[in-house]
Amino acid sequence: MEHALDVTRLFLHVLAATIWVGGQLTLAALVPALRAAGADVPRTAARAFRRIAWPAFGVLVLTGIWNLAALTADQRDESGVLTVKLVAVLVSGVSAFAHERATSRRGLAVWGALAAVSALVALLYGVVLAESAD
Repeated sequence: MEHALDVTRLFLHVLAATIWVGGQLTLAALVPALRAAGADVPRTAARAFRRIAWPAFGVLVLTGIWNLAALTADQRDESGVLTVKLVAVLVSGVSAFAHERATSRRGLAVWGALAAVSALVALLYGVVLAESAD
């Protein structure tokens, strides 16, 4: 039963990360084509993405807490890797929130880039943590 819960926890975490990180990268790659389809099309697509992105971020946070609870004390103290990941998750969420509220193209670009880069850093450090748990 414990193994099934571990698999479920990891599956939900990876699924949510796929939506949060992969969705940001996909949407960013589509922006030029969306702009060509109409000035409001990128905003419409972003609003549609938001409906699945924020619930995915919530699942990431909840399963992240669940992942923390599953770590041993030694794994939690792993040379600052966990701290870097948690900071990257926080920066990603705050940056994505700021991106949604940005009113200038520059603000959209800066906050969007910071959200995506920090999400990738969180993903990388999640893989490092998973590798060190083995």
